[in-house]
Amino acid sequence: MRVAIVQLVSTVDSATNRDAVAAQLARIEPGSADLVVLPEAAMHDFGSADHDLAAIAEDLDGPFVRLLAEHARRLGATLVAGMFERTDALPFNTLVVVGPDGTIATTYRKIHLYDSFGYQESARLSAGPTTPAVVDVAGTRVGLMTCYDLRFPELGRALVDAGAEAFVVPAAWVAGAHKLDHWRTLLVARAIENTVHVVAAGQGGDRYTGHSLVADPWGSIVVEADLAPTIVTATLDPAAVVRAREINPSLANRRIRQTS
Repeated sequence: MRVAIVQLVSTVDSATNRDAVAAQLARIEPGSADLVVLPEAAMHDFGSADHDLAAIAEDLDGPFVRLLAEHARRLGATLVAGMFERTDALPFNTLVVVGPDGTIATTYRKIHLYDSFGYQESARLSAGPTTPAVVDVAGTRVGLMTCYDLRFPELGRALVDAGAEAFVVPAAWVAGAHKLDHWRTLLVARAIENTVHVVAAGQGGDRYTGHSLVADPWGSIVVEADLAPTIVTATLDPAAVVRAREINPSLANRRIRQTS
């Protein structure tokens, strides 16, 4: 599976962000990628703590998703991107997955809201249901998680139990002391312990950590960005997952399993 990660620096102007997304996606050649991943909050940045995300949230047939659908059809690829989804209450922090035909394949509403490091995401957004989200892309089962979800290894276990062979992790990983170390370490840990590829798309710039990357099922970083807007690409080999799980059968050797 050929993947392209689009690292962005979103603003609090949705129209400006759509232009930036369109400009980056236009750099990708049709037929060159099976999966294109954009960060959390690609539609609209979180802004300051008092920025009203309910006021800017969009429906799943709004302008942001229509833009993704247009480019998914042009590229012949599946697109994953983060948005704030309108509800009758607080919005969801949603990953929308648009298939190559331009229709929504699935959505994932962030389970674990970022009430940590002095921030309270739950004051502005609603948490999604705890059902893991997995989608088929080019013959690979892809599990979805968003940013802070990365700190909860039980979600990774639920995703592999649902058949995931790769994780996609859009994020707006806030910068700060230790944060880049946490980002890299946790992405690699999720890859190793679940013997999956990990495809992580981060917001860049001064506020966030950037460093979008791909890790293989052994935990080796295949490609990594810095802080600037960019596109990074990689090819994920399903045989690498099979081989890793043969040599390191830690999933099969589990004696303690989650119960519902």
